[in-house]
Amino acid sequence: MEQENRVIRERLQALRKAMKAEGIDFYMMPTADFHNSEYVNDYFKVREYFCNFSGSNGTLLVWQDGAGLWTDGRYFIQAERELAGTGVTLFRMLDEGVPTMKEFLQKEMKEGQTFGFDGRVISAGDGKRYEKALTDKKIKFVYDKDLAETIWTDRPAFPGGKVMVLDEEIAGMRFEDKWKRVMEKVEKEGAESFLLTKLDDLMWLFNIRGCDVECNPVAMSYGYFTNEKAVLFIQKCALDRKVTEYLESKGILVEAYADVAEFLKNIPSKDKILVDSRHCSYYLYKILASNQTIVEKQNPTEELKAVKNSVELANMEKIYLKDSVAVTKFIYWLKNAMKSDKDKRVLDKKQPLVREAAEEQGALAGQETMGEITEVSAAEYLEKLRRAIPEFLDLSFPTIAGYKENAAMMHYEATPENCAVLGPEGLLLVDSGGQYLGGTTDVTRTIVLGPISDEIKLHYTMVAVGMLRLSAARWLHGCTGRNLDILARQPLWNMGLDYKCGTGHGVGYILNVHEGPQGLRWRYMEGAAEAVLEAGMDVTNEPGVYVEGSHGIRIENVMVAENDVKNEYGQFMHFKTLTWVPIDMEAIDEKYLTQTDKMLLYYYQKKVYNKISPYLTEEEAAWLRAETRADNTVILGQSEAVDCFA
Repeated sequence: MEQENRVIRERLQALRKAMKAEGIDFYMMPTADFHNSEYVNDYFKVREYFCNFSGSNGTLLVWQDGAGLWTDGRYFIQAERELAGTGVTLFRMLDEGVPTMKEFLQKEMKEGQTFGFDGRVISAGDGKRYEKALTDKKIKFVYDKDLAETIWTDRPAFPGGKVMVLDEEIAGMRFEDKWKRVMEKVEKEGAESFLLTKLDDLMWLFNIRGCDVECNPVAMSYGYFTNEKAVLFIQKCALDRKVTEYLESKGILVEAYADVAEFLKNIPSKDKILVDSRHCSYYLYKILASNQTIVEKQNPTEELKAVKNSVELANMEKIYLKDSVAVTKFIYWLKNAMKSDKDKRVLDKKQPLVREAAEEQGALAGQETMGEITEVSAAEYLEKLRRAIPEFLDLSFPTIAGYKENAAMMHYEATPENCAVLGPEGLLLVDSGGQYLGGTTDVTRTIVLGPISDEIKLHYTMVAVGMLRLSAARWLHGCTGRNLDILARQPLWNMGLDYKCGTGHGVGYILNVHEGPQGLRWRYMEGAAEAVLEAGMDVTNEPGVYVEGSHGIRIENVMVAENDVKNEYGQFMHFKTLTWVPIDMEAIDEKYLTQTDKMLLYYYQKKVYNKISPYLTEEEAAWLRAETRADNTVILGQSEAVDCFA
């Protein structure tokens, strides 16, 4: 770690030297690519290169005598560890008394100084907000400098992987039909053309997928559309003959990815072009602003993509069932392994001859061949189960497997060099998902490996209660996620607890695991996307408790909004659950449950057993029956007439 931190300090020193040469006083580096994507290819990990923080969200600011990293509550613990010794100060976003980066710049920058950044990796919306915040100090902006170019000498190559076409029986809608619907919305907003820079939206619209970002099946690209013309800017080396023929058959013009700026400069002047400033880069926005009339609106593709069509929904239901089977088999394997490990530890304390006799009978055979299980090897075993599913393409994000106190870091990522060994005690939190030809999954379960405290049982029980209450919600159309978030959070708020993130996010279809505009959160945030929950929108449901130095708990399912009854009061709606993985009853303390909570819990568990058991071995099915308490009829009898999970 000391060696690594010394390296970071040297890199920052080189950066400050480059800043001085360019006349830049403060230089900003976000976590973004040219499309403001959430996850980025290694080529774009400039912020991580200069500060060592590897989380998916954070912005680094460097000046001559200091540096600061701004990140959110999911990463506070991780950031503290990774920034140690680098000389970079952690600014905990949204904590009381912590300035935003704009507030910090307003206070620290002197009149007439220069603020620099690579305008290709800063969104137009952010760039304009900095312009407004720093106007009074007459701050100069330099946005055409990627200062990492000369310092990061072994920088990874720019991404350019192969592209594939989605058959229409998988996509559910032709490109031509999507294009028509998009342009109808563009015209409704008073624009004549549309620049699309958001990668997952581009993949959805063109019915193609790529591999330029780990776990995200997207290709570096741009799109320009009018009623008569559809242009795809992409690296032509990524297109094979089949893809090229498909694009030609659809009348799509293909241009080089690097030529987009020059193309935009040559659009007829005063053309009314729709641009989403949340995703379009500041650099491209400035080009358009110099010659065009910009109509600033949300990408019409975003909501169209978020409302899954009937083919997508049918495929997702099948894939989620297969994925749930894999996760359930994983839990069975892990619990058996921990039980064997516990038996082995007991035998280790006895006479060697007793242990040898047990081994001869095969009592320890499974554990002996399995060896030591770590956070990493457990994640690898789960990935192996997913890879056995015929439709599997990739993971939807790197698996988060956090044991005991490691689980308190929401986005903890174990490595072979730095991971915990699992034992028959405490909790293991596993947040994971897969990319399949038919859907993208995201599921979290917190698994009991052995004895846990009464406090942990209380926390786990309340997390489960919140997740189940939200799953069973009914509401009137017109609600957004902010109206429903309280259902999941209330049991924890009642105890003075909270989790520093939203309760849920949309999930893409063979696309990014995080998708908007729909989501579940309680906090109002200026400029953040917020959308009415429409039938066909999917969303995760993942409340949790995170106690630093002790434990982390999260239970996550994916649900789809559906129309319910419609009457004189309006259109009522409900959620349909897609994820069918057991809740760990070893961590449930029923004295904290109301009768309604018991009904929801046991009803969900029985549905898990009914849906999953046909795909298990006899031994696995017997375990699942006991694990879910599927034979408990005391509570279930009250709920048979009502499908609590649609």
